[in-house]
Amino acid sequence: MVFSSIPFLFLYLVVVLAVYYVTPLRWRNLCLFLANLVFYGWGEPVYILLMLFSICINYVSGILIEKHRANDRLARRFLILNTVVNLLLLMFFKYFDLFAGTLSQIPGVSIRPLGLTLPIGISFYTFQTMSYPIDVYRGSTSVQRNFISFGSFVTLFPQLIAGPIVRYKDIADQLDERSHTIEKFASGVSRFLVGLGKKVLIANNIGMLWDTYSAMPANELTVIGAWTGILAFSLQIYFDFSGYSDMAIGLGRMFGFEFPENFNYPYISRSVTEFWRRWHISLGTWFRDYVYIPLGGNRRGMPRQIFNILVVWALTGFWHGANWTFLLWGLYYAIFLILEKLFLLKWLDRAPRFVGHVYALIVAVCGWVLFQLDTLPQVFAYYSAMFGAGSAGVLSGADLYHLASYALILFLAAVACTPLGAALYRKIPEKVRGAVLCILVLAGMILSTAYLVDATYNPFLYFRF
Repeated sequence: MVFSSIPFLFLYLVVVLAVYYVTPLRWRNLCLFLANLVFYGWGEPVYILLMLFSICINYVSGILIEKHRANDRLARRFLILNTVVNLLLLMFFKYFDLFAGTLSQIPGVSIRPLGLTLPIGISFYTFQTMSYPIDVYRGSTSVQRNFISFGSFVTLFPQLIAGPIVRYKDIADQLDERSHTIEKFASGVSRFLVGLGKKVLIANNIGMLWDTYSAMPANELTVIGAWTGILAFSLQIYFDFSGYSDMAIGLGRMFGFEFPENFNYPYISRSVTEFWRRWHISLGTWFRDYVYIPLGGNRRGMPRQIFNILVVWALTGFWHGANWTFLLWGLYYAIFLILEKLFLLKWLDRAPRFVGHVYALIVAVCGWVLFQLDTLPQVFAYYSAMFGAGSAGVLSGADLYHLASYALILFLAAVACTPLGAALYRKIPEKVRGAVLCILVLAGMILSTAYLVDATYNPFLYFRF
């Protein structure tokens, strides 16, 4: 698949950048819009029509809401209709087969799954486009009457398929006027290469360790083996997700855009609440602003706040994929967040710092079992192995072999998911810091390129979103 091919992305980027920078300023949004559509259509041409429909319905809704702003009832009806259409599209393409299969288990009910290919990035661009008419209705952003500019926002290929979720009001001014400087471009290149290194040098390599353990029958997993496997996945998913976000932010800078940050060292958190302020920040912010706060947030008493948290996290879990385990994963986090609201945060504040770190890390790592495995029997079997019930002992020779083989990458990944590297870099004398950065970026580019040329293992974890 073209979307999982980083070499293709790199080549396409070079071509688009060259065309973009020789294009006059006033035509650059059109250049981006067409380049974005070509990029998306290269993988799945038929779904260009779906994306264009999504662009049109949200573009027109924004204009209608602004036009009838004086008539709040009518403007609200346009907003509700737009929201329903967006959600129906997402539900149909992403969740129809899940609901069909579930309902067909009821005696007398038979609904044939459609077997539709999931449109790449539909969860991301649906949320992005939905935010626009909502913000127009709220008056927090002005209406965009230039169709090409709005289309460029929706289809921006740097973050179209892997986030972060960029809301229209975040880049509204940049669509009309943005700066293009050598410093900004160089910063974008550096950030892109950092993300590329995270993805291909750390995530891909450590992902092979997870694949080894996830392929084993649960009754053959030892306690150490099960924990090693899910710890490997915990590091893989962080460096994969944050790596793609870094690449998107870097690509955005090359085109003059500043996208919001999406990850902030989540594994150093001291609570689940803090973890979700640091993990996939743009998604958490979206649900906070467009679901949690409109439901009442924490303004209507604790019972209503608990209800709001359950709703938000059920939706957050379900957003990630068409599987009931994702819903359970969201509710799993809702339980811990509710407990922290009720009493746990106060207790953690009084406890030694390492207690909070260990607690948050264990919750996150255990949560990835629910996130990654497809069925509840698989989930329960893996948990059983992790906690010694039904496992093949505590430690095996194979575990020692895998730990020895992956010791270096595990150590580097553990260090890289903390601010330690950035802190050490800031201690370098300012006069030589730039040279050190150039050397590190160049080394990362050479190693990443060598890996991409030689390796065949390059999973795309964002595919199902």
